[in-house]
Amino acid sequence: MRILLVDDEKKIITVLKAYLQQEGFQVTTALNGLIALTLFKENPYDLIILDLMLPGMSGIEICREIRKVSSVPIIMLTAKIEEEDRIQGLGIGADDYITKPFSPREVVARVRAVLRRVNNETTPLADMISYNNGLTIDNIQHEVRLHDQVVPLTPTEFKILGALAKHPGRVYSRGQLVEIVQGHDFEGDDRVIDAHIKKIRQKIELSPSDPRIILTVYGVGYKFNPNPEL
Repeated sequence: MRILLVDDEKKIITVLKAYLQQEGFQVTTALNGLIALTLFKENPYDLIILDLMLPGMSGIEICREIRKVSSVPIIMLTAKIEEEDRIQGLGIGADDYITKPFSPREVVARVRAVLRRVNNETTPLADMISYNNGLTIDNIQHEVRLHDQVVPLTPTEFKILGALAKHPGRVYSRGQLVEIVQGHDFEGDDRVIDAHIKKIRQKIELSPSDPRIILTVYGVGYKFNPNPEL
């Protein structure tokens, strides 16, 4: 597992790097946001530990930039304790939040917990799952049926619907959905997801202009509603 550790305090970098390496992680470090973004663009990482207060570019700004293209897990470190800061960090896509001062062992434990959660989420959707609105997703035959009628989804549309349906109620950003269907190296506009969502709605929603299955979370992304009132 490769970790990118970003903090402008050299002592923290040194201590955390030593603890993480002792646990078997490969650790790359950066002392500011610009270096961190460059490293992120050039190398794959399994998790990022990101300080909130960085010179030049804040951890919030870095997290926002990363979330445009990737769902890589991010744990934020901060000396601030205000609830609003935590809410802001989690709201833009951070997976966990640790307040300084902290125990290096706690950070390692949080890293393992986040990675376990992410790895569990990569398990596939069940072979077949049906919803009370008549929708069935069949991963064996790779098809979707609505009231026993096959819905002609493209492979990309099937991936998007499957990703959303795997975690009902969970909000996925456009960037996360792009990474799922196109891969980390996709360089196009993530608004392409909107076009795919529109087409899926036209095929599975009773009223595409008033969707009840794939819901828009304005300013964030989309989520799957397994129990729409149709």
